[in-house]
Amino acid sequence: MKTIFKVLVITLVCMVINGCGGQQKTATGEKVNDKELTSQSDVKKAQLLKQLDKKYEDAKTHYELGKLYHSEGQWNKAEWEYNKALAFNPVYHDAQASIVKLLVDKDDKQRSETIADMYISQASVSARHSLLLGRAFQERGLDEYALTSYLQAHNLAPNSVVINKQLGNFYLMKGDKANAEVYLRRAFELDPYQPEVAGQLGKLGVQVEIPKRAPKDLKKIEKEKNAPASNQGSGTEELK
Repeated sequence: MKTIFKVLVITLVCMVINGCGGQQKTATGEKVNDKELTSQSDVKKAQLLKQLDKKYEDAKTHYELGKLYHSEGQWNKAEWEYNKALAFNPVYHDAQASIVKLLVDKDDKQRSETIADMYISQASVSARHSLLLGRAFQERGLDEYALTSYLQAHNLAPNSVVINKQLGNFYLMKGDKANAEVYLRRAFELDPYQPEVAGQLGKLGVQVEIPKRAPKDLKKIEKEKNAPASNQGSGTEELK
């Protein structure tokens, strides 16, 4: 009798704390059953949901969860999570570009164009934000919106080495050698200590020469150029 009583007590405790293979309900209202976590995606999803239980306002976690839903074709859930990410971080460019990509994937052309235009307009307050949004669009194969963002960034900071180089590389990737040369030339004029740009120009038939003596503050210039893109500044001073 004592043994049976102990078994019943243990069973009841497990049911109360949902820890014996039962379902766990997260802050998002989604139930997670450990026995059903058969794929890597399911495991990752469960981890993200548990993270949101602890810190629901974490924009990155919502974004990562949105990406998982997006990859599974769960459009509504993906859009919900992307929008949650933007609610907690309004300038989360990866989330913005992902929403546009989601609408493109859904073949919702009108909404995708409208929302893309809205995000590009919002980014127009800063050359840096325009550049970062353009990169986010390009990473998702949304080249038309990427180019619009890059040109907007260039209009805001025409003497930025980073932006001219980005535009040059973009046009080079698209096979537009004429425009690639224009922006790569300008990037090299602004900063001639760029071997990779000199090499690209050489492939385009443009002969340039890198100065033998670097300026005293070259290390500082390189440090600024290689600053993490995730630094969401609002000015143009970091786009030299």
